[in-house]
Amino acid sequence: MSEALHPDLPHDAPLLDVRGLRVAFGQGRGRKSVVAGVDFRIQPGEKLALVGESGSGKTVTALSLLRLLEGAQVSGQAQFDGQDLLQLGDARLRAVRGGEIAVVFQEPMTALNPLMTVGRQIAEVVQLKQGLARPAAWQAAVELLQKTGIPEPVRRAAAYPHQLSGGQRQRAMIAMALANRPKLLIADEPTTALDVNLRLQILGLLADLQRETGMAILLITHDLHLVRQFADRVAVMQSGHIVEQGPVAQIFEVPQQAYTRKLIGSRPARDVVALPEPPGPLWLQARQLEVDYEVPLGGLRGWFRKGRFAAVKALDFGLHAGETLAVVGESGSGKTTLAQAVLGLLPCRGELLLDGRRWQQPAARNNAHNQGLRQHVQVVFQDPYSALSPRLTIGEIVEEGLLVHAPTLAPAQRRARVLAMLAEVGLDEAQFSGLLERYPHEFSGGQRQRIAIARALVVEPAVLVLDEPTSALDATIQQQVLALLQRLQRERGLAYLLITHDVDVVRAMAHRVLVMKNGQQVEAGTVEQVLGQPRHPYTQALVAAAGMGRQDSRPQRSQG
Repeated sequence: MSEALHPDLPHDAPLLDVRGLRVAFGQGRGRKSVVAGVDFRIQPGEKLALVGESGSGKTVTALSLLRLLEGAQVSGQAQFDGQDLLQLGDARLRAVRGGEIAVVFQEPMTALNPLMTVGRQIAEVVQLKQGLARPAAWQAAVELLQKTGIPEPVRRAAAYPHQLSGGQRQRAMIAMALANRPKLLIADEPTTALDVNLRLQILGLLADLQRETGMAILLITHDLHLVRQFADRVAVMQSGHIVEQGPVAQIFEVPQQAYTRKLIGSRPARDVVALPEPPGPLWLQARQLEVDYEVPLGGLRGWFRKGRFAAVKALDFGLHAGETLAVVGESGSGKTTLAQAVLGLLPCRGELLLDGRRWQQPAARNNAHNQGLRQHVQVVFQDPYSALSPRLTIGEIVEEGLLVHAPTLAPAQRRARVLAMLAEVGLDEAQFSGLLERYPHEFSGGQRQRIAIARALVVEPAVLVLDEPTSALDATIQQQVLALLQRLQRERGLAYLLITHDVDVVRAMAHRVLVMKNGQQVEAGTVEQVLGQPRHPYTQALVAAAGMGRQDSRPQRSQG
């Protein structure tokens, strides 16, 4: 796209000047163009957000600059600080990677080595790039963790990734990326899996570090509300093209392209039927529910006994047929622990009844009683890509539950039920030839989440646990998946236990809300009560944080 089309582009020397960038995969007739002639600039110290739907080419654009895409055919120019990144030799490119240009990836749990402590991983980068001795590199790693706001940095440096919270892991990734004071930081969806308060904290941290070091930031994201708070300029991508770019205020207030207007206006729509009076069957009930873990004790005490950490404390709630109960709270509030207890994956105390029956302890016991209960409660996970086995076909994935819970069905009957369930969630063989023989990687993120929903529903459960079912999806795909879940609930009378940090999703989906903090319930009630007139300061802070960057944060009315 020519410079004449973008009078907003600054004319002084940019740090990064990308012109005519093209990226394709495959050969001959199978060759597929993913990025088609992209132009953009980043000035020193500037924050540019590259936004667009899944599959628009955002991540491919960013990773191609460092030639990190295996099998990609990349052409064009990418002038960085006076040198063309696309023409650099391997030795010089290795020096640029992690040195002058650093990357923070979307999911720190997969980006960090699970077999090395966090401090050692950061120190390794410092040793490699700066040539420091091991003790000095370790000290530098601790100081970097402290700079990113991790409490007790000495202790956290000696921890493994799984021992840190999601926010702490992302801070550790940022510390690693900043180890060599890069001139440009590429942040690829750095806040997708975090709750709204942690998102704002991470972006605030990046902004503070950017001001302190003077580095530029290329933010890859689909969250336009956070872009409004963070970026200086925005470039909007659609199908491998940048269709619009300019200052944040200009793009948000007077977008020129219909696609940009659609992205900005994409918010989940509420389409929830009011519960009847009296309500339907009570599928799930908890009274004084508690879950705790063994934790090591420091000093000599740790040699003789373990301590206990209470992750869920004295919760009371019920869930009726056709109802959605949203459980909200920050990371570490106990939401996921609660979901695991409901699914029978963790032992608990108090009363937890599913269709009037208890899980037999230990909860992991796979006897006939517990197996029968598992047919009544299924789960849809956050990340549809990691939740589906890459080694199984779609047919095998969806059929798996029937082999356990309906073993008397003949193969033809199982196949028919699988095809019917996939059609119900919007996937059929008319769209995808050989649908059942395909593999997860052949589908988009939204389509994979539809497959995950089909896998859960094929055994005809009464309760679905939805663990952040749309947080990994962009806004338009999120709308489609939520509309599907709303329709399935109306048609099947499903009860949803919705675990989420997205207040917009709560507004769209929930009948009632339970707010958790440090394992305890701090507020509960209808959506209108909790989100419209929150009483507890913690709930007020969550709602206020979610409303930042939105023009209208009022709850919408239910139907019926």
